[in-house]
Amino acid sequence: MSRDRRDRFGRYGRFAMVTASVAVLAVTASGCVVVHGEREIVPTATRAEAARALKDFTTAYNEADEEYDRSLDADRVDGALADIDGAKLKAGGENNPDGNPSHTPLRLSDAEFTIPEKAGWPRWFVADTAANKGSRNSRWLLVFTRASADDLWAVSYLTILDADAVPEFETDEDGNAQPVPADDEALAIAPEELGEAYATYLGSTGDGDGEGSAGEAFAPGSHTSQWRTERKKNEKRPGLARQYIDEPLTKGAYAPVGLRTADGGALVFFATRHFEKQTAAPGVDIPVTDVNVRALMSGDVKSALTLEHVSNQAVLDPPRTASDQQVRFLSRVDGLTGAKGE
Repeated sequence: MSRDRRDRFGRYGRFAMVTASVAVLAVTASGCVVVHGEREIVPTATRAEAARALKDFTTAYNEADEEYDRSLDADRVDGALADIDGAKLKAGGENNPDGNPSHTPLRLSDAEFTIPEKAGWPRWFVADTAANKGSRNSRWLLVFTRASADDLWAVSYLTILDADAVPEFETDEDGNAQPVPADDEALAIAPEELGEAYATYLGSTGDGDGEGSAGEAFAPGSHTSQWRTERKKNEKRPGLARQYIDEPLTKGAYAPVGLRTADGGALVFFATRHFEKQTAAPGVDIPVTDVNVRALMSGDVKSALTLEHVSNQAVLDPPRTASDQQVRFLSRVDGLTGAKGE
């Protein structure tokens, strides 16, 4: 975060509660990253390796959830998911030192693996599975990544979609998927620019009707025009003012990732961070009733409360040749990752 943004809101803690469903995929950095002299374009994993990574993740995830101990799956999650899920575990451990009284093991089944081919590192693939949680018609998509041959496969993005919402991907004759370069100019918005474009969009006023306009970068919906309108309404309430700051997350495990779809567009995942500062008028209290927020809060709430969220988005990014150039959200997962009282 830039210095001027930190100066406005100060330092922040971290906390996470998932508040929405999601959808997953992946993008290379601009072009192929080549290390250790690895220049050959090959599948990023074998089917057996992918299946083992999924099993290892599920085992670690369940152990961490049962004990409310983020150290138990720390090497199996990364990026936005690590922030969101890790903070949930930390808060849960503060409130339930003896473990999760509501733990139900996650079971992932009927796995299908979408494996792109590329040269060098980082490498990634997508697991598309059924789960014993959520609706019966949903699919859980998990993006597994690793930065080098010495790293374990870790899930950086998790999304949940209705089965019929998963797009058809472009594949070659061997069934390998096609990764999308982060700087791909063939898309309406290059994946590496989606985070900044979304932050700019949320900070704009729109046309005021809650539905957005045809000329805007993102199609109207609950995660775009409706959310922006709701935030605008909440900016000034009697006795309480709210300020918002939005910023992209683009480095390392937060880098946008995506797969080419059959229509020439891409399914892209990208991450953002959002701040909401509530400032009370003299004599007005800001109640904090959520035990999870209190568990991870720093400072005392006297006149202001700042909340930090990490969010990962799954969107359909159309080709520049499409008649409709608006990026469409499939899902967004948002987690409260910090709270600070002043």
